Amino acid sequence: MKDQDIARVIALIKGAVKTERLPMIAAGRRTSPDPYRILISTLLSLRTKDEVTRRADERLFELASTPEEMVRLSEDVIRAAIYPVGFYRRKAQTIISVSRELIDRFSSRVPSDIDELLSLKGVGRKTANLVVSMGYGRPALCVDTHVHRVSNRLGYVAAANPDATEAALRKKLPRRYWIDFNGLIIAFGKSICRPVSPLCSSCPVRDYCDRVGVRISR
Repeated sequence: MKDQDIARVIALIKGAVKTERLPMIAAGRRTSPDPYRILISTLLSLRTKDEVTRRADERLFELASTPEEMVRLSEDVIRAAIYPVGFYRRKAQTIISVSRELIDRFSSRVPSDIDELLSLKGVGRKTANLVVSMGYGRPALCVDTHVHRVSNRLGYVAAANPDATEAALRKKLPRRYWIDFNGLIIAFGKSICRPVSPLCSSCPVRDYCDRVGVRISR
C-alpha cells in the first residue's frame, strides 16, 4: 500500500470492526486509568486468552490493588489467584518483583517513561507501550502479533519481528493514530485479516492491501 493511503485505510477499518477492548485496558479504566493495574494485567495477558486474563485480573485485584498490598501477599496466594494464566508460576514471581521495584525505585508510582518501564525486570516493549498509552494517555505504539502481521501484510512496513515493526511504524505512522492503533488492528486481525485464511474478498481495504505473504488461490 502507499504511505499516503494510511488515513483512508484506518478509516475503512474503523467502519468495519469494533475496536478490541483488551482486558487490561478495561480493567484499568473502572473509574480512571490505573497504570499499576494495566501493568499487572498486561503481564498476566502474555500467552493467555483474554477471558482468562480478565478473570485472573479480577481475582488478583480483589486481594491487592497497590504495590504495597501486592508484596504482602505470598507467592502461593498470587499463583492461586492468577491460575490458569500461562506461565502462572513465573508470572507470580514477576508480579512480586515488579511491585517491589516500584516501591523501592519509584515510590510506588508506575513510570510514564518507556525506558524506565523497560528497566523493570520482566517488562517488555509491548507492556511498556500499553502502560504509557492506556495508563497515561500518551502516544505510544503497542505492537503485538496482530499489529505486526497486519502492518506487514498491508505492505505499510516491511519488518521481521514486532520490535522492528514498532520501529518502522514510529517513523511513518502519524502520532494521532498511535494510541488507538493496537486495539483497532487487533480487532481487524481477529475478524477479517486473520492469521490463516484471511477474508480478503470481503476486506474493506482490499483495494489498498499488498497482501504480502498471502497465498491467493486461483
